[in-house]
Amino acid sequence: MKRIYVNEKWCLGCHLCEYYCAYANSGKDSMVNALKGVAINPKIQVEEGNGINFAVSCRHCENPLCVKSCITGALTIEDGVISFNHDKCVGCYTCILSCPYGCIMPDSEGHAVQKCELCTKNACGEPACVSGCPNNAIVFEER
Repeated sequence: MKRIYVNEKWCLGCHLCEYYCAYANSGKDSMVNALKGVAINPKIQVEEGNGINFAVSCRHCENPLCVKSCITGALTIEDGVISFNHDKCVGCYTCILSCPYGCIMPDSEGHAVQKCELCTKNACGEPACVSGCPNNAIVFEER
């Protein structure tokens, strides 16, 4: 299965992956309409420190602790992609606490949590963070 991989040596810390992610998941037809004047809420986060930058997103683990810990079944695995059902979530945050990578985050737009779903719920073709990375520090490939 293809997954997102990050090469921190190539990451510029520009945060463009966050903007492309927020736009791709906004449902709007224009990046300007989607992001102008709003605080973005991406499903990928760039971490910075000590001269090293890297993007953190869901790793779609083979044996995901988040799915096992979800008490309502809001997190499921389908074709190797861990998906989130907003309607089933009760906001207990057990998935946030159980993810060893910190890839599930509270959602500031009224939903309980958010996570990367590899852009499977929008029409990007490949994850928007990958196509938007100017330095190819984020790749979507099978290893």
